[in-house]
Amino acid sequence: MNLAGPLYALLAFAIFATHDVVIKFLGGTYSPFQLIFFTTLFSFPLVMFMLIKDASHGNLRPVHPWWLAIRTGFATITGFTAFYAFSVLPLAQTYVLLFATPLLITLLSIPILGEKVGVHRLGAVLLGLIGVLIVLQPGATELTLGHLAGITSAVSNAMASIIVRKIGQDERPVVLMLYPMVAAFIVMGILMCFVYVPMPLVDLGGVVVISALGFTAGLVLIAAYRNGDAAIVAPMQYSQIIWASIFGYFLFGEEVERATVIGAGIIILSGLYIVFRETRLGAKSQTPVLRTRSRGMTAASFRISVFLRRQKARG
Repeated sequence: MNLAGPLYALLAFAIFATHDVVIKFLGGTYSPFQLIFFTTLFSFPLVMFMLIKDASHGNLRPVHPWWLAIRTGFATITGFTAFYAFSVLPLAQTYVLLFATPLLITLLSIPILGEKVGVHRLGAVLLGLIGVLIVLQPGATELTLGHLAGITSAVSNAMASIIVRKIGQDERPVVLMLYPMVAAFIVMGILMCFVYVPMPLVDLGGVVVISALGFTAGLVLIAAYRNGDAAIVAPMQYSQIIWASIFGYFLFGEEVERATVIGAGIIILSGLYIVFRETRLGAKSQTPVLRTRSRGMTAASFRISVFLRRQKARG
């Protein structure tokens, strides 16, 4: 067994977790609008470095403008709600809510991709959603805007990922990545005007760190998928819950609640089972979860799949 793929993946998600810690630190002082605006600003040169290598012929006019517009809207919502959730919720709880994304991708693949999802995967989705309810404990605990943001981010990320699966073969990587970045930059820039707080140099440096960590984690994740099977690499995302527990306890004094542990276990098992079923079905399935290889929560977390596809075509 080639261990390079999963080891690269573990490193990538450790970097992503560190990236989220910086977001949480700065989120206590600055609004998500301001953080995303500057993160996107500093991410432009990094992502353009990747896009400049795109030798495919064409222009910036999308082949599927309406689908791209919808995807851009969902990507913008994903970034804002994820930043807000990380800012106000315990790290471990935020990750558990975001881990619902593969479950939602499985459901959304039915109407959008025409995927036939059998009783096994539907059962796994239902079980995973029960896990989400266990974490939220409706009626027993107060549900906040942070919880709503976490759930919204998972839904929006799933929608954006499914749309990329639908149009990704036709659109150029530069189109898929540039439009959401420009939209986030403009929308967050406008909204930031109402809540702007001057940033000292050290905090501005923190935003640069967020951009650099997101970009670096993306490169390492590409290396993971190039050196390992998706069925082995994809589940490594759940290692983030370990980092969240460690960082949350030592840096923010967060205790992981029993409901979060139980819910996380159920959601993770459901996600792993869906990956197992897609792997087993192979050509009989469009494998929407296995082929969703990007974390996709910030501008610097660029789309992994488009670059992997391009490298495969060259090879």
